[in-house]
Amino acid sequence: MPVDSRISGSVADATTFRSLVTLCKISYKRHGMTRSPEHIDKPEPRGQVIAAVLAIGAIYLALPSNLVVGPIWLLPTVIVVLLVPTVVSHRVGKYSLNRTLGMLINAITTVALIASVILLVRWLPGHRESPLQLLRSGGLLWLTNVIVFALWYWRLDGGGPTLRRKQKRFGSTSFLFPQMQIPHDERPEFACAHWRPRFIDYLFVAFTQSSTFGPTDAPLLARWAKILAMIQILVSLVIVILLISRAVGVL
Repeated sequence: MPVDSRISGSVADATTFRSLVTLCKISYKRHGMTRSPEHIDKPEPRGQVIAAVLAIGAIYLALPSNLVVGPIWLLPTVIVVLLVPTVVSHRVGKYSLNRTLGMLINAITTVALIASVILLVRWLPGHRESPLQLLRSGGLLWLTNVIVFALWYWRLDGGGPTLRRKQKRFGSTSFLFPQMQIPHDERPEFACAHWRPRFIDYLFVAFTQSSTFGPTDAPLLARWAKILAMIQILVSLVIVILLISRAVGVL
């Protein structure tokens, strides 16, 4: 074969290869790059948060009356009364009002939780309850502790869910989630290039902290998160110690 023909063929092959690479890049930008912004701009569903708040009210309806401050229906009623305008304000775009009402619900449920734990401490020495009733009450308060502080973490991290969506930041500013520890060039491989935490992520953080009495896979970065975590762990520790001490007393 003549040299000129071979050179022409090589040039043609190289041109074809470059064209294929260019097409692949364009296809990646269209199909890979455009889906991520759509995903990150999608509003976070609030159904999980609403269910968590309602669960707190349901738990207090199941607690013994001597572990609740005031009438047993008071806290669930207050939660529902405040939750309705909280949801409506978010739907109509009143985000400042939504944040204020959300913080108020969190504060009220936190005070109610701490008051119930104090009543549990005072109730225990009397031995007026059965071991099964104590275990049930302690378990409900432990679960309430998890939900209450998950709501705090979700509400405060990065200025709140609304601000997190507006700023479109990757990850969290207060917690070091596992997705944030993946090298930048490897994040697309794990489908977390534009990842942001949602309520279930904060619920997992709260659950593991109450279970292990310390942070696990998501170390705490912000000081406010460390303060809240100390309170949450203290409440969980008190409940567990009370249950263990009563169990030992029974045995």
